[in-house]
Amino acid sequence: MIDTPRPSALFLTGFLLMATTVAAAQEKQSAPPATAPPADAAEEGKPAPYDQRLIRLAEILGSVHYLRNLCLDQLEDGWRRSTQELIEKEAAGEPKRRERITAAFNRGYRTFASVYTKCTEPATMAEERYRAEGATLASEIVARFGN
Repeated sequence: MIDTPRPSALFLTGFLLMATTVAAAQEKQSAPPATAPPADAAEEGKPAPYDQRLIRLAEILGSVHYLRNLCLDQLEDGWRRSTQELIEKEAAGEPKRRERITAAFNRGYRTFASVYTKCTEPATMAEERYRAEGATLASEIVARFGN
């Protein structure tokens, strides 16, 4: 039997705490549709059952990292560090998987960097929505696949 990797409940719980305490609760608004990560045809080994969710979480972390730094007076590195922790825990010894998670973070970062060059109300709203989506996604991963 092949041992399927499990998401680090500690990391994902930390993400939930970070996501819920970073900003004050605001009026909920509908989130934009999630983009599906590109499929990697040359995948080595069997992917974990939660890999697509993990890729989406990394993309969200990249987006939030860019948007929060755009709108804060001082730079914040917690979201990038959280992604690095995620990569170290989830993709240790798996270079292809590591590349996919890193690419997702960078894709999320670049997507908003190409749209917002200064902090605006829509940028702030996007950050809040993405943070909420990330918290929901992290809790779903832990509830369904956590150890």
